[in-house]
Amino acid sequence: MEARNFTVTEFVLLGFHELPSFQLVLFVIFLVIYVATLTGNLLTTGLFCLDRHFHSPMYILLCNMSVLDMSFTTMVLPKLLDIFLTGNNVISYNGCITQVFFFVVLMVSEYFILAAMAYDRYVAICHPLRYSYFMSLPVCFWMTLTSWSIGVFDAILYTILISSCTFCGSNEVDHLFCDLKPLIMLSCSDTSTIERIILGPSAVIGFVPSVMTLVSYMYIISAILKIHSEEGRHKTFSTCSSHLTVILLFYGTVLGMYMRPKSSYSMDQDKVFAVLYAGVIPMLNPFIYSLKNQEVKEALYKIKKQMLRES
Repeated sequence: MEARNFTVTEFVLLGFHELPSFQLVLFVIFLVIYVATLTGNLLTTGLFCLDRHFHSPMYILLCNMSVLDMSFTTMVLPKLLDIFLTGNNVISYNGCITQVFFFVVLMVSEYFILAAMAYDRYVAICHPLRYSYFMSLPVCFWMTLTSWSIGVFDAILYTILISSCTFCGSNEVDHLFCDLKPLIMLSCSDTSTIERIILGPSAVIGFVPSVMTLVSYMYIISAILKIHSEEGRHKTFSTCSSHLTVILLFYGTVLGMYMRPKSSYSMDQDKVFAVLYAGVIPMLNPFIYSLKNQEVKEALYKIKKQMLRES
């Protein structure tokens, strides 16, 4: 599309435009991912909310993770599915800014929820006798509220900054959704302020939960190594292995997307990373977290058994 000299009122999401003959195949693949993500996360969220046995800090944090995953996927995939099926790749200016807002909310909140989960595992393994004191329900509530609040505050800041940018040239967003980076590249106004905030305050916001998570796992690993029994070490490590797996997936994807040097920047790579953190990881999280958990499996088995008995 040719560059224009008037203010942009809508954007065109290019998606996987470079694969025109695979649009129907991609529609089926992403539809399966979306349905699987919603099914797995709704199942675990419903179980945690309805069964009072799961009303503990660990499962409350897991429930928040499920809400984050469902929200992330719903923010991206329905519009992407529409593009695959109908070719309607136009998104309004307000719709694009809304996607930026929710992207930042969910991304930042997930950083802090993962850090809270690392702290929860640290207390459970290193201070099991004082778990109810250090990780009580009120403490869990305030950690969760703080995580979401920081995400909302950061999102409001970025929404204001990106809304103040002028878009008067091309309106083609070469991405799967309206992300900050491609929008900054499209802006024809000075974006130095928002770029400085990305590299400054926002880097600090990301640094704090990263350090919390790293320190928590340093203590966890140290505690595990002090266990003399191999069976005891394996059993203790299994209680945090799922969380560690998700941390590695999440941090690896986000760091790979946002911390690459400009010389190696590629929008195609960004799309691959976006598929991972907006589709694949949210789909896998319920299985990694919940369906490997013996208590969850037993609860689901009881529900299945009861449903079969009633039918």
